[in-house]
Amino acid sequence: MIRPLRLWPDPVLAQVCAPVAVDAGALSLAADMLDTMYAAKGRGLAAPQVGELHRIFVMDATWKTGTPTPEIFLNPEVLWLSPEVQPSTEGCLSIPGQEVTVPRSTAVILRWTTPEGAIAAQRLTGFRAICAQHEIDHLDGIVTLTRALK
Repeated sequence: MIRPLRLWPDPVLAQVCAPVAVDAGALSLAADMLDTMYAAKGRGLAAPQVGELHRIFVMDATWKTGTPTPEIFLNPEVLWLSPEVQPSTEGCLSIPGQEVTVPRSTAVILRWTTPEGAIAAQRLTGFRAICAQHEIDHLDGIVTLTRALK
Protein backbone atom coordinates (compact mmCIF):
# COMPACT_ATOMS: atom_id res chain seq x y z
CA MET A 1 0.00 0.00 0.00
CA ILE A 2 1.35 3.41 -0.93
CA ARG A 3 1.32 5.80 2.01
CA PRO A 4 1.38 9.60 1.90
CA LEU A 5 4.80 11.16 2.42
CA ARG A 6 5.42 13.60 5.24
CA LEU A 7 7.05 16.78 3.96
CA TRP A 8 9.44 19.12 5.77
CA PRO A 9 8.77 20.91 8.13
CA ASP A 10 6.30 18.28 9.41
CA PRO A 11 7.26 17.88 13.12
CA VAL A 12 7.34 14.07 12.88
CA LEU A 13 10.50 14.41 10.76
CA ALA A 14 12.34 16.01 13.70
CA GLN A 15 11.56 13.25 16.21
CA VAL A 16 13.73 10.33 17.27
CA CYS A 17 12.21 6.94 16.49
CA ALA A 18 11.73 4.10 18.97
CA PRO A 19 12.88 0.50 18.43
CA VAL A 20 10.32 -1.75 16.80
CA ALA A 21 9.27 -5.31 17.55
CA VAL A 22 9.80 -7.67 14.64
CA ASP A 23 6.20 -8.69 14.09
CA ALA A 24 3.49 -8.67 11.43
CA GLY A 25 2.84 -4.94 11.96
CA ALA A 26 6.48 -4.00 11.38
CA LEU A 27 6.71 -6.22 8.31
CA SER A 28 3.50 -4.76 6.88
CA LEU A 29 4.85 -1.25 7.46
CA ALA A 30 8.14 -2.18 5.73
CA ALA A 31 6.24 -3.59 2.73
CA ASP A 32 4.18 -0.39 2.51
CA MET A 33 7.39 1.64 2.74
CA LEU A 34 8.91 -0.23 -0.21
CA ASP A 35 5.74 0.35 -2.25
CA THR A 36 5.82 4.04 -1.31
CA MET A 37 9.54 4.40 -2.05
CA TYR A 38 9.22 2.87 -5.52
CA ALA A 39 6.09 4.91 -6.33
CA ALA A 40 7.90 8.11 -5.31
CA LYS A 41 10.94 7.11 -7.41
CA GLY A 42 13.21 7.07 -4.34
CA ARG A 43 16.07 4.81 -3.34
CA GLY A 44 15.50 4.92 0.41
CA LEU A 45 12.71 5.68 2.85
CA ALA A 46 12.55 5.85 6.65
CA ALA A 47 9.45 5.22 8.75
CA PRO A 48 8.99 8.84 9.92
CA GLN A 49 8.67 9.87 6.28
CA VAL A 50 5.33 8.02 6.28
CA GLY A 51 4.41 9.26 9.75
CA GLU A 52 5.57 6.25 11.81
CA LEU A 53 8.08 6.77 14.63
CA HIS A 54 9.67 3.31 14.36
CA ARG A 55 13.32 2.44 13.70
CA ILE A 56 12.75 1.00 10.22
CA PHE A 57 14.16 2.01 6.88
CA VAL A 58 14.10 0.47 3.45
CA MET A 59 16.35 1.03 0.47
CA ASP A 60 17.10 -0.21 -2.99
CA ALA A 61 20.40 1.18 -4.23
CA THR A 62 20.23 -0.52 -7.63
CA TRP A 63 16.68 -0.46 -8.99
CA LYS A 64 17.15 2.70 -11.05
CA THR A 65 20.18 1.34 -12.88
CA GLY A 66 19.69 -2.43 -12.86
CA THR A 67 18.01 -5.27 -11.04
CA PRO A 68 15.96 -4.27 -7.98
CA THR A 69 17.47 -5.28 -4.64
CA PRO A 70 14.97 -4.19 -1.97
CA GLU A 71 16.36 -4.20 1.57
CA ILE A 72 14.59 -3.86 4.93
CA PHE A 73 16.46 -2.67 8.02
CA LEU A 74 14.73 -3.06 11.39
CA ASN A 75 16.34 -1.36 14.42
CA PRO A 76 19.53 -0.43 12.54
CA GLU A 77 22.58 0.69 14.50
CA VAL A 78 25.77 2.26 13.22
CA LEU A 79 28.71 0.33 14.68
CA TRP A 80 31.43 2.25 12.83
CA LEU A 81 31.83 5.14 10.43
CA SER A 82 34.94 5.48 8.30
CA PRO A 83 37.03 8.54 9.11
CA GLU A 84 37.17 9.26 5.36
CA VAL A 85 34.38 11.68 4.49
CA GLN A 86 33.28 12.94 1.10
CA PRO A 87 30.61 15.41 0.03
CA SER A 88 27.43 13.80 -1.27
CA THR A 89 24.73 15.60 -3.24
CA GLU A 90 21.46 14.30 -1.84
CA GLY A 91 17.79 14.69 -2.49
CA CYS A 92 15.08 13.65 -0.06
CA LEU A 93 11.53 12.48 -0.71
CA SER A 94 10.41 14.64 2.25
CA ILE A 95 12.06 17.76 0.79
CA PRO A 96 11.02 17.52 -2.88
CA GLY A 97 12.89 19.45 -5.52
CA GLN A 98 15.81 20.41 -3.30
CA GLU A 99 19.27 18.85 -3.36
CA VAL A 100 21.95 19.69 -0.82
CA THR A 101 25.56 18.67 -0.33
CA VAL A 102 26.12 16.66 2.84
CA PRO A 103 29.40 15.28 4.23
CA ARG A 104 29.15 11.48 4.56
CA SER A 105 31.53 8.75 5.64
CA THR A 106 32.61 6.63 2.68
CA ALA A 107 31.90 3.39 4.57
CA VAL A 108 29.75 2.31 7.50
CA ILE A 109 29.33 -0.88 9.47
CA LEU A 110 25.67 -1.38 10.19
CA ARG A 111 23.91 -3.90 12.44
CA TRP A 112 20.17 -4.52 12.12
CA THR A 113 17.44 -7.09 12.52
CA THR A 114 16.26 -8.79 9.34
CA PRO A 115 12.57 -9.40 8.55
CA GLU A 116 13.18 -13.02 9.61
CA GLY A 117 14.30 -11.86 13.07
CA ALA A 118 18.02 -12.57 12.64
CA ILE A 119 20.73 -10.07 13.59
CA ALA A 120 22.81 -9.04 10.59
CA ALA A 121 25.88 -6.82 10.28
CA GLN A 122 27.59 -5.61 7.15
CA ARG A 123 30.08 -3.05 5.91
CA LEU A 124 28.38 -0.77 3.39
CA THR A 125 30.28 1.31 0.87
CA GLY A 126 29.46 3.53 -2.09
CA PHE A 127 25.87 4.62 -2.57
CA ARG A 128 24.58 2.03 -0.05
CA ALA A 129 26.68 3.67 2.69
CA ILE A 130 25.45 7.15 1.78
CA CYS A 131 21.80 6.05 1.58
CA ALA A 132 21.96 4.17 4.90
CA GLN A 133 23.44 7.20 6.66
CA HIS A 134 20.72 9.43 5.17
CA GLU A 135 17.94 7.09 6.33
CA ILE A 136 19.42 6.59 9.82
CA ASP A 137 19.54 10.37 10.14
CA HIS A 138 15.76 10.32 9.57
CA LEU A 139 15.38 7.78 12.38
CA ASP A 140 17.29 10.20 14.63
CA GLY A 141 15.15 13.20 13.65
CA ILE A 142 17.78 14.73 11.35
CA VAL A 143 17.11 15.91 7.78
CA THR A 144 19.65 16.76 5.09
CA LEU A 145 19.11 20.48 5.59
CA THR A 146 20.60 20.11 9.09
CA ARG A 147 23.78 18.50 7.77
CA ALA A 148 24.12 20.53 4.56
CA LEU A 149 27.50 22.09 3.83
CA LYS A 150 27.27 25.85 3.79
